[in-house]
Amino acid sequence: MGGWSEIVGQADAVAQLRRAAAADAEGDEHGAMTHAWLLTGPPGSGRSNLAYAFAAALLSGPEGIEPEVETLVEARTHPDLVTLSTEGVLITIAQARSVVQRASLAPSTARYRVVVVEDADRMAERTSNALLKALEEPPPETVWILCAPSEADLLPTIRSRVRTVNLQVPDPVEVAALLVERDGVDPGVAERAAREAQSHIGMARRLATSEEARARRAETLQIAMRVSTASSAVLAAARYVEIATADADALSAERDEAERAQALRQLGVEPGGTVPPQLRRQLKELEDAQKQRAKRGMRDGVDRILVDLLSLYRDILITQLGVGRELVNEAMRPTVQAAADYLERAAVIDVLDQIRVARERIEANVPPLLALEAMLVSAARAAQRR
Repeated sequence: MGGWSEIVGQADAVAQLRRAAAADAEGDEHGAMTHAWLLTGPPGSGRSNLAYAFAAALLSGPEGIEPEVETLVEARTHPDLVTLSTEGVLITIAQARSVVQRASLAPSTARYRVVVVEDADRMAERTSNALLKALEEPPPETVWILCAPSEADLLPTIRSRVRTVNLQVPDPVEVAALLVERDGVDPGVAERAAREAQSHIGMARRLATSEEARARRAETLQIAMRVSTASSAVLAAARYVEIATADADALSAERDEAERAQALRQLGVEPGGTVPPQLRRQLKELEDAQKQRAKRGMRDGVDRILVDLLSLYRDILITQLGVGRELVNEAMRPTVQAAADYLERAAVIDVLDQIRVARERIEANVPPLLALEAMLVSAARAAQRR
């Protein structure tokens, strides 16, 4: 599977971009093609996958996505594809300027030079302004595809120069079907993973294929139900940071080693050999980039924990309200019911608000441990109100 087939639950967005690519390939001047796009959608909705599927279509001929082009785009090695993403917290202005320079070059083999900015929301104002000129007056053979959670994450001057395509949260049934078809996951496991991941495609795949990821998530929710004092809140916050760090390490360890091995091969250093002094700078730069990725990975891991806690307290509130909907954490229904019977409804609402505040604080660069401690102390107070 690949290309358009990887996009789940986004029929309208896919149709719009396919029409644009097809109309342009056929020379239809009245088609829906433009030279700057913004794909918006919540994390896990598939906006990056959609961006690269669109890029593959633009880099292919009029008959649709060509297999060899798709392979090169998936490997990010197509000569006319330029990518901008970050392993750190923010995209740097140096990265943005480098991409702008490459975007100005004429395509070598395709109709276009396509620039995909995966994390357009991770740019400071100065960095965004570095892209603005390129978006205002793009070369006729360059297409920009920006990805962000929402239009509000970008400067108004950039929003006014792009055509926006909005993605929706996929249905868990569609995400589960993708896991079964693409990854060979058992249907029951896929359905539970899709629901507990709240339709986040990447997270659903991890939960469906990694017993360790499932165990870490289960521990996360169990810890929250045991918080009842300020001291237990502090201990829980520390454990959450440990879980997030372990999760980030598990994701990056194999990738880091593969990157280092590839770098050594490219530098002509034999496995186990000594790195010459004149080459150590390149390896140091790689190690620094990996450390930045680990830092962002830990923060993303903390945010996933907070999203899981949101699902848990929403389940508690839904149960208190007697809505009768299926729970995100259906496997924990007895625990959820017990909490719903014990906690005051106002206290549950307060905890939900504090989780939102914690996410905003971490996004604003507050140390995750401090943000988690403040949020969990609120949860402890909720447990004491009875």
